[in-house]
Amino acid sequence: MALDYQKLLNPSQAAAVMQIDGPCMIIAGAGSGKTRVLTYRIANLLEQGVDPFNILALTFTNKAAKEMRARIEKVVGPEAKNVWMGTFHSIFARILRSEADKIGYPRHFTIYDTQDSKTLLGQIVKEMDLDDKLYKPNMVLGRISAAKNKLISVEQYLQDPVIKQDDEAALRPKIGAIYQQYALRCFKAGAMDFDDLLFNTNVLFKNHVDVLNKYQNIFKFVMVDEYQDTNYSQYLITRKLAAKERNICVVGDDAQSIYAFRGADITNILNFEKDYPELQVFKLEQNYRSTKNIVKAANSVIKNNKAQLRKDVFSENEEGTLIEVLKASSDNEEGKLVANSIYEDKMNQHLSYENFAILYRTNAQSRAMEEALRKLNIKYKIIGGLSFYQRKEIKDLVAYLRLTVNHNDEQALRRVINYPKRGIGDTTISKLINSAEESNHTLWEVVSNANSFLNTRIANPIETFAEQIKSYAVLAGKEDAFEAAKFIAKNSGMVEELYSDKSIEGLSRYENIQELLNGVKAFVEDPEREEKSLAAFLQDIALVTDTDLKDAKDEGESVTLMTIHSAKGLEFRNVYIVGMEENLFPSQMMITSRADLEEERRLFYVAITRAEKKLTLSYATSRYQWGNLRSCEKSRFLDEIDPQYVDFKFAASPAGSGDGTFGHVLERRSNLLPTPPRKTVATKYVAPADFKPSDTSNLQTGQRVEHPKFGFGAVTKLEKQDGSVKAIIQFEEVGEKTLLLSFAKLRVVS
Repeated sequence: MALDYQKLLNPSQAAAVMQIDGPCMIIAGAGSGKTRVLTYRIANLLEQGVDPFNILALTFTNKAAKEMRARIEKVVGPEAKNVWMGTFHSIFARILRSEADKIGYPRHFTIYDTQDSKTLLGQIVKEMDLDDKLYKPNMVLGRISAAKNKLISVEQYLQDPVIKQDDEAALRPKIGAIYQQYALRCFKAGAMDFDDLLFNTNVLFKNHVDVLNKYQNIFKFVMVDEYQDTNYSQYLITRKLAAKERNICVVGDDAQSIYAFRGADITNILNFEKDYPELQVFKLEQNYRSTKNIVKAANSVIKNNKAQLRKDVFSENEEGTLIEVLKASSDNEEGKLVANSIYEDKMNQHLSYENFAILYRTNAQSRAMEEALRKLNIKYKIIGGLSFYQRKEIKDLVAYLRLTVNHNDEQALRRVINYPKRGIGDTTISKLINSAEESNHTLWEVVSNANSFLNTRIANPIETFAEQIKSYAVLAGKEDAFEAAKFIAKNSGMVEELYSDKSIEGLSRYENIQELLNGVKAFVEDPEREEKSLAAFLQDIALVTDTDLKDAKDEGESVTLMTIHSAKGLEFRNVYIVGMEENLFPSQMMITSRADLEEERRLFYVAITRAEKKLTLSYATSRYQWGNLRSCEKSRFLDEIDPQYVDFKFAASPAGSGDGTFGHVLERRSNLLPTPPRKTVATKYVAPADFKPSDTSNLQTGQRVEHPKFGFGAVTKLEKQDGSVKAIIQFEEVGEKTLLLSFAKLRVVS
């Protein structure tokens, strides 16, 4: 029986679900039931007779895809399993596995994680005899990643005069040469990094139109979640896939576009209508998550952004408490105020520590919070620390598994060729690498035929190692992932070595190997997985996203600490946003242009809208930086919140005393009295980089203007005096100013 979506959903949600044919965009405000709408939209497609194999649903995390699939299955049954649903990287890795030979890659290519890429880049920089302080792997990888996200190939990079000029200006003229070597080494190793999964999909579709046509015919309906986070590469793939049927539905919120540093392009959602003039737009504006005060406060902040799709987000939840703003004399005192607040709320309202989250702009801010929480014996977990799959022992065993599946995986080979130790030292490994380069062979070809390149005494343990890996490959071809992984872990000597280390750290490493094998066992026993091979398992863990990782040690009742970027998509009853200071939030790096500042404001909007019941903001008037105490100014974003939604609290302790507590306040706005107008404290205004003064000869009273120092204001009066014209302007931040028009640099806004 067909579902009655009019009863299950609000009118806006139902309209978005019922629309099937043609392009559509769903603007989903924070907490507006976006996942619910996506779920029912796919369910409706299936009810209308669309084959699930013809539906492609792209998400940004495996967690989101898994949750959505489970919800759809509850509605329509097991047919939901046949929908192509997953992250961009997992879906296109799956396609590339089938089509890899067309672009010269093996079917079981390795997927390099960030650390693999950095290690390889470090090796290349060293081999090219370049300054590793100037060519830091993290920086080089960022430059290469940015190029790939814009679909700039090695050849285009080397030939582009603007790119060349940029690299020379940055005193790093060899980036292009490193990119060239990096791409070549990845190709020879049969490996792709994360960016390659999208870059090579574009190459595949561009160079093999028959393959593109094949997937255009398969994917008759394309849906993209979190569309505001897509980069140029993702935009182009989805546009190509939807070009034939034009049944594309994108879902997102421009106000939550916060990943420009990863290559996300907000114009993809802002300009979506240009690609699809027949576009239908649906706005989900009712927030089901937060109180009215929180929603209205968020609206008052985001309205300051110029580049946005206008919407009127509202809540029909309770009014809720005012947003508390805590002022501390130092970062350590800020930590104490927050910890005390959490403790009091937990006790007074009978809450669990799981109800609380502390969000910050940078990871370094966690120190003061951690110290304060520990002193009150409050358990906490930090999201974004060293993930399970980045631990040395896990990477060691995974390297063995990768080398078993793909013998040409150079990074895996170099990692385990002498672990556990088998008498193959660094000098020998260097000889192997040099032999491979000189003979134009892969490193594996040299290793597996070591007697042809090295003397017998050195070559024997190397060829023994190669035979060992070959035997693993034979086993992996016959057995499932668990049996293969268990055999490799024991036969390689890793388990024995870790078991013999009886230190606490050694025991922990041994337990982590056991946990990895438990993970392989769970993978094999999952009834929904068709392929249970070692290659399939390796692809699965390679595509795990940050938000999918959950350490078993993090389970239980604890306060969550994380950066705001990590918090996107999550929600908590009580949220604390700490470090609300100029040059910290907004970041000093993000106040030199309007585009950057608006991204920071969107980040603040995302932080605010994580809160369900209570939101607390805090800032310090002084903070240690590089060992020095510096004065801080409160964030301009605090002044952008409508005062009627805010309750200011100020710590009583003098600077440096460190004995302030949440209970001691100098000033508290009463909720029972009318709210007096709050005098805003002027913050330093930074004009956008493209600021250009207007001709003010015809300036009129009432017009809105922008000044490079005083910001925005309205002209209240014009006076002529001795041949000059004075303008009296009421500026929003600094109050009234009288300026001579012949000298004032003003840009007329309206």
